Amino acid sequence: MKIRQILFKQPDQAWYCAPTIPTTDSVELQYLGTAGFVIRHPERTIVLDPYLSRPDFKTTLTKPLQPNTALIQKIIPHADDVLIGHAHYDHILDAPDLCKQTGARLIGSRATKMVGLAAGLPEAQLVETTGREDIASGTWTVRGLPSIHGKALFGKVPLAGDITEPPPWPPRFHQLKHGLVLNWVVDTRGLKIVHIDSADFLNDELAGQSADVVCLCAIGRKHRPNYVRDVVRLLQPKWIVPCHWDTMITPLEDTPDLLPDVQLAEFLQEIRDAGCEPMLVPILGKLHFPRQR
Repeated sequence: MKIRQILFKQPDQAWYCAPTIPTTDSVELQYLGTAGFVIRHPERTIVLDPYLSRPDFKTTLTKPLQPNTALIQKIIPHADDVLIGHAHYDHILDAPDLCKQTGARLIGSRATKMVGLAAGLPEAQLVETTGREDIASGTWTVRGLPSIHGKALFGKVPLAGDITEPPPWPPRFHQLKHGLVLNWVVDTRGLKIVHIDSADFLNDELAGQSADVVCLCAIGRKHRPNYVRDVVRLLQPKWIVPCHWDTMITPLEDTPDLLPDVQLAEFLQEIRDAGCEPMLVPILGKLHFPRQR
């Protein structure tokens, strides 16, 4: 038995949902691990918080973090827009490289723009937003909702602060502060997906919004009372796709390890108890959702 299998638990295969069947107009949602997703449809491909490189624990702590260019190209050969919820390394490290490869726009906060500039992206590929504005993405629209970062590390917000000038590149993990946190609303014209990449949010920002699917961060939720119930009450989703439950340091195509204290089985039950259907998939797993036109 590997040492990591002693130190960490792995997901029970029974927790994963049944496969979904694609149709000619369905939207594909692929989970990338951590808080990352790809939304694919013949009309558009939008990527959220890509982090595929996943350096090991020692490398993460001691060395500048290098995107794995070949792996990024293999897993995400095409993208139109890349949306960033916040600028921590495990949400943004691979985004500039993906934009360089595909020509996609990098869309997010000032901190996100600073990271893009540090990595060598031209201004033409960078879209800065403070949220509360509709941004056209082809025939779709995306909208960032101002949010706050969850207390994910021993009851505290990790790497708090902003990035107001381009950081060193490649960066050390601690040089990437979260900046403005945004919950993304992706409206595909018939299916609306909301992405919450940290276990907190502002009720007033979610009020008046709606979602068919919510991609919802699992770790740190115990520090946010009524976390799942408030998401369901405010957004009224049909499905919730859990994310940010893995350790982020196992190779992408290896069996993932659960973050300590993430209590993933309990999270699935919390979703059911709130009256919504959990849709847990393995890393690189795909779901297909119908559009109502």
